[in-house]
Amino acid sequence: MKNNVNREIPDSILKDYNYEGFKTTEFGNKEIQRVAPKVTAQVGPSKVVESIKKVVSETVKDGMTISFHHHFREGDFVFNMVMREIIDAGYKDLTLAPSSLTNVMNDIVVEAIEKGTVTNITSSGMRGSLGDAVSHGALKNPVIFRSHGGRARAIEEGKVKIDVAFLGVPNADEMGNANGMYGETAFGSLGYALIDAQYADKVVLVTDNLMPYPNTPASIKQTQVDYVVKVDKVGNPDKIGSGATRFTKDPKELKIAKMVNDVIVHSPYFKQDFSFQTGSGGAALAVTRFLRQSMLDHGITASFALGGITKPTVDLLNEGLVKRIMDVQDFDKGAASSMKDDANQQEIDASWYADAANKGAMVDKLDVSILSALEMDTKFNVNVMSGSDGVIRGAIGGHQDAATSKLTIISAPLVRGRIATIVPDVTTVITPGDSIDVVVTEAGIAINPKRKDLIDALSKVPGLPIFTIEELQKKAEALVGEAKPLEFTDRVVALAEYRDGSLIDVIKEVKD
Repeated sequence: MKNNVNREIPDSILKDYNYEGFKTTEFGNKEIQRVAPKVTAQVGPSKVVESIKKVVSETVKDGMTISFHHHFREGDFVFNMVMREIIDAGYKDLTLAPSSLTNVMNDIVVEAIEKGTVTNITSSGMRGSLGDAVSHGALKNPVIFRSHGGRARAIEEGKVKIDVAFLGVPNADEMGNANGMYGETAFGSLGYALIDAQYADKVVLVTDNLMPYPNTPASIKQTQVDYVVKVDKVGNPDKIGSGATRFTKDPKELKIAKMVNDVIVHSPYFKQDFSFQTGSGGAALAVTRFLRQSMLDHGITASFALGGITKPTVDLLNEGLVKRIMDVQDFDKGAASSMKDDANQQEIDASWYADAANKGAMVDKLDVSILSALEMDTKFNVNVMSGSDGVIRGAIGGHQDAATSKLTIISAPLVRGRIATIVPDVTTVITPGDSIDVVVTEAGIAINPKRKDLIDALSKVPGLPIFTIEELQKKAEALVGEAKPLEFTDRVVALAEYRDGSLIDVIKEVKD
């Protein structure tokens, strides 16, 4: 069947995985039954065990679902430590359910797939050698990609049932009270791990910093934790800000960022107590700096900033330009270190952040979001998952979630190298065009025709180059030529959910 973004979804996939095709960005007032974890009562004096090897032997069985968080990003040590013990012990047919998979995890996951240790994966994304392996059919069953809010919903509903959660933390006491704010390996918000701690049947904390009892503030509480393991080091916080997070000096990205700021400032939403979220691309992060000056110039302050937080956003809080930061993860050391010093930088979990099926997510109150993209098409659909070669090299992250804002802006260059960013049809639809309001490139902007209010407002801005999306696509094609069609087999290697749990697209195996 074809869903409402005109993507062909095999009937066998809909039936075998109990999916409906994507229909609408509107979630509606649905009633959702949530699940609860199994709890093993403990009255002992300590939950500390001597090694990861021992705790793996006591908790993991063939066929289980195990989870991890990705707050250490490229500095994560815990994932590889745990997976090494699991692989060496010979476990089979596990489902890997991390909040996301970073490059530092790739090699060991590929090994786990090759040895039959892992046969299912659900995650926000993947890149590098792992993305390449999955794209070429290495995994037994299709990966299921979910947004951060979608993952929280799936866990709460029981569609993802976590048997054991292995959660790295920079501090914990002997009973399992822990936070992400203190210690040599502090990374700030534990937002994505908090859902795992709440819903997993068994919760294992791995730390390099055993604190006196009781350890407070406690983001993860002893009532949720079954085991605590002390290791030499859980991660390298200096690498939290590596990978997708970078501060640009590129003239093209700075031009895009200035144009994004012009769109925001001249929109109906730039007013006292507006709210915003920036993405992780270079231009999207640079917008924060331009926005700061505009807020000073107009005497405007924001009610809150949301999402993955960076030092420039924290600076806005310290200057009084932002009243609250709602923090689900920290992209750099500056953001990570500030939470412990300011109660106005509030840690939130992934459900509070972006779950469409709860009683009110923060994204539902969001005025402006600035997001990046690998590709956009002439229907305003966005791809943040697959490269132009069809290989998986990205993550949904909070893209679909934040795109529910009143003004959603996609910032991206017209072309990357010799590859067009704006194309007739994206390789994989992740965020539907109905969610996107404005596309900004260095060549100019395109406004979704459905937003006649924005067309009227932005057409009055002197010097702002406005084109149709089709005109921008032709400009990109004129620079790099028409792309050759990709070749895939019929085998589905990944499923991309929309945030409500419907199926927005499938990814097929790349032909060699």
